[in-house]
Amino acid sequence: MKFRRSFHISLLWVIAASASHAQVTRIVVDSVVSPAFGGASFGAAGQYETIAGRAFGELDPGDRRNRVITDLQLAPRNARGRVEYVATFYIVKPIDLSKSSHLMWHDVPNRGGRITLSVAERNFGDIGLSSGWQGDQAGRTLPRAGTEYALVPIAHNADGSPITGKVVGRIVNASGVDSKPLFVYSNPVPYKPQTLDTRAATLTTHASESTDGRITGEETIPSADWAWARCSASQPFPGVPDSTQICLKKGFDPKLLYQVVFTSRDPRVLGIGFAAFRDVATFFKTQAQDAASTRNPLAGAVRWTASRGVSQSGNFLRAFLQLGFNEGLDGQRVYDGVWPIIAGRRISLNARFAMPDGILMLYQPGSEGPQWWGDWPDTARGLPVAGIFDRCTASHTCPRVLEHFGAAEVWGLKLSPEWVGTAGDRDIPLPDNVRRYYIPGTAHGGGRGGFDTKPSRTAVCPGTDYGVGTFVEDPVPHTETVNALRVHFRDWIMKDTPPPASVWPRIADGTLVDATKEAMGFPTLPGLPPGAPTGLINPLLDYDFGPGFNRVDGSGVPSIVPPSIKRALPMKVAKVDADGNELGGVPVVLRDAPLGTYMGWNVTASGFYAGQLCSYAGGMIPFATTRAERLANKDPRPSLEERYKDHAGYVDAVRTAAANAVKRGFLLPTDATALIAAAEASGVLRGAP
Repeated sequence: MKFRRSFHISLLWVIAASASHAQVTRIVVDSVVSPAFGGASFGAAGQYETIAGRAFGELDPGDRRNRVITDLQLAPRNARGRVEYVATFYIVKPIDLSKSSHLMWHDVPNRGGRITLSVAERNFGDIGLSSGWQGDQAGRTLPRAGTEYALVPIAHNADGSPITGKVVGRIVNASGVDSKPLFVYSNPVPYKPQTLDTRAATLTTHASESTDGRITGEETIPSADWAWARCSASQPFPGVPDSTQICLKKGFDPKLLYQVVFTSRDPRVLGIGFAAFRDVATFFKTQAQDAASTRNPLAGAVRWTASRGVSQSGNFLRAFLQLGFNEGLDGQRVYDGVWPIIAGRRISLNARFAMPDGILMLYQPGSEGPQWWGDWPDTARGLPVAGIFDRCTASHTCPRVLEHFGAAEVWGLKLSPEWVGTAGDRDIPLPDNVRRYYIPGTAHGGGRGGFDTKPSRTAVCPGTDYGVGTFVEDPVPHTETVNALRVHFRDWIMKDTPPPASVWPRIADGTLVDATKEAMGFPTLPGLPPGAPTGLINPLLDYDFGPGFNRVDGSGVPSIVPPSIKRALPMKVAKVDADGNELGGVPVVLRDAPLGTYMGWNVTASGFYAGQLCSYAGGMIPFATTRAERLANKDPRPSLEERYKDHAGYVDAVRTAAANAVKRGFLLPTDATALIAAAEASGVLRGAP
């Protein structure tokens, strides 16, 4: 792949390019702050400014690059036969663009959150663009100032009649007579029942659910015993009609999970979000002005483009590539580099009645089809050989990809099939344009860092009303590793300098094993449930959504709701050392100079999910301080004093770990110095004999 181009040729093409390719027909600037950031100056780029606005675009349903969008053919069209949308945008740029680095980061917002450039990127002189893609208009994605969102049309049947379909919603750990809303992860379910007549829906309770989808104690609540309503002790059943909440005649039992299946109508064409993201990037990268002669504020300034997204947003990018959206309507590559961060699956966006806020809890899609980059067989699910890069390979528009993640993505978010396929028996080779880095023993996004021997903050299981963990938060950070990866990624895109070789656990070297205590070599530790972590992992479930759902693309029209479960597929995890700390990852100072066992998993302490995986939270079991303490606790791990002797010994261990991480390219020297200083200032074994 050829990634470098002449800037002068690119600039001439920008000026001459036709606005018809970008499909953004008009931009409106709503606010400008100049200078921004309190007037501060950043490196050679000087002062920055921010520009917020809206991009108005239209899509040709007949264009081969748009036809993959579910229900696009059923969306209303304008006089030109195009489907219209609106997407917000937010630009962060040097006031004097001639001083910029000419690298534009196009950040994918997470649930509407507007993104700005970090201080490090401003010091580099980079340009930032954040733009809307999520069009479900629920909770944090409702259109309002200061957020990123997309406005997309509602699909209708060819005869103009409303489209209807089944939707599932769930309520957990609820008690009392107050009504409860439906959430998907932490955002409201974006669909409402077609009618408030409860006879048209089914509300059931589950006494228990296993991670592999086995349900026990399922009972149906009579339609006369519940209502779509808002109620409370002062406004008892049947309450005030409300299509977003459920009211129970007898109140909620916290020992039960409640699941409702109802018919909704008027699905939005959410897959347009991919095209909007593509076309907004193309406009700001290539166009001089819009069709109304409004000047592009970045005209002629962008030489390289990179997109990145964290968690949900990283999943968006993986789906964006798999569905072919890195080919612009001009036939050119949209992004030179893509960085999916702590993301091991594809977002569920391009399906009718999709819920992009899902996090792979029971019945939530997102792991259908290839999760791996190059072609690989999927015989376990009976799917054809395929890969995420199939479409961009055909159009010669694949970017360079950097991906990083940690243990929480493996344990809670079903990551390992990306490495070994659904059969789980062989390492999948990485394409040359991909670098993969595993940050061992870390929670989702990493922890708070620091050198605390007795952290007290209990882990919270992500998700509305999910619960809390048995163990304290896992502190191992991603921050310093990401700082180093950012430098490598920029150099790879802008200077053609390869990053360090990929580092992740593999079957071939024995660092990737079955998700059992025995295979991992996990020690028996104080406070750990018997046999744990065996049985805790969230497995990949092979769902049947019906014949209208494309299982390779994760697109189309589900007709089996909730889906039936065909099988649970094998999962792999990192092997651990004698302390229970993971092997096979990049060097991280706190992992390599440990103060305890760092786990990318935790155990839910109470509630409906008690004893099961604590969603995708991490945990820590600290080392004992002294030998006497560890013997009293029957702890097999050497104590802090046995390991390091005293405070100076621990600081030496940090210094050694930092030097190794710098040497291997996963820690910047400035961060190494800061970590050593933090260890020196810490209380680790301070005052020990």
